[in-house]
Amino acid sequence: MWKDFKKFILRGNTIDVAVAFVIGAAFNGVIQSLVKDLITPLVAAIGGNPNFSNYYFTLHHSRFDYGDFLNSLISFLLIATAIFFLVIQPINKLIAYASKLKTPPDPTDKKCVECLSTIPIAATRCAFCGIKQPAKKTAAG
Repeated sequence: MWKDFKKFILRGNTIDVAVAFVIGAAFNGVIQSLVKDLITPLVAAIGGNPNFSNYYFTLHHSRFDYGDFLNSLISFLLIATAIFFLVIQPINKLIAYASKLKTPPDPTDKKCVECLSTIPIAATRCAFCGIKQPAKKTAAG
């Protein structure tokens, strides 16, 4: 049983998930601080009161505190915006740049000059119509 547990723990994806969880938790603190300490005061400077926790309405002697919901919703939107512009966009640009650097693989097929069937690139005759294929051009000419 200990051997199976050790095999499970040392499996690559388990360790990857654990590392991702720890980094995610640390990143959450950074994003929360960014929103609380920088973005929310900026919103307050532009729009006025950044805290809606005291907003409520009463209906049939029941109090509905919609201000806390607004605070959570605004916080979520600010966090999502920060993650989109500071993480997602740069990663997408990096992936797009990296994919431009990749060279496409060499072709393995070609079209027959007569019947346009797909044949192997090294073929000297077409398997379908039997026409001799032109010689492959070399760098020397």
